[in-house]
Amino acid sequence: MGLAIKHLTFLVIAVLVASTEGKKPKFTHVEFYMHDIVGGPNPTAVRVAGRSNFSSPDPIAAMFGSIFVIDNPLTASPDLNSTLTGRAQGIYAMSSQHNEFSLLMTLTYNFVSGPYNGSSFSIVGQNPVMREVREMPIIGGTGMFRLARGYALAKTYSMNQMDAVIGYNVTLIHY
Repeated sequence: MGLAIKHLTFLVIAVLVASTEGKKPKFTHVEFYMHDIVGGPNPTAVRVAGRSNFSSPDPIAAMFGSIFVIDNPLTASPDLNSTLTGRAQGIYAMSSQHNEFSLLMTLTYNFVSGPYNGSSFSIVGQNPVMREVREMPIIGGTGMFRLARGYALAKTYSMNQMDAVIGYNVTLIHY
C-alpha cells in the first residue's frame, strides 16, 4: 500500500511539472476597491471572536485577538455602487498588541464579472493597516490565476469609523 501511494504521489508531481514546464509565465495587473463594512444594518465584516469584558485606554490592545469573517464587495471604483467585480471572502484577526494596528489576513478574492470572471487569488499575510501602503503576498489562485503568486499593494482610500474602502493594486504571475 505504501509503495502504491509513493508511485501515485510521484505521478501527480510529474504531471504538474510537465503541465507548467513548457509554459511561459503570464503577468496580470489588476486594480479594484474593497469595501469593508463593519457598522450599519448590512455589515460585510462581522466580529465572531474576541475578548469580552476587557477595557484598555490603548485601542490596539483592546482589539487584540478579535476575529472577523468577511464577505466584502470588490468594485471597479471607490463608489460602492460602481461595477461589482468580485467579493473578498475569508477572515482577518487583530494580531498586534503593541505600537502598530495590524491584521493577519486569510482572504480569497473571487471575481464575478469582467475578464477574470470565475477566477480567484488568495492572500495570507500581515496587513499593518495604518501604513499608507501595505504589501501582502499572493499565495495561489484558481481559474485564470491557477498557480498564481505575486503581491498586492493596498492603500486605504477612505475610512469612516471602522468602515473602510481599500484600493488594491495587484501583480500576479501565473501560467
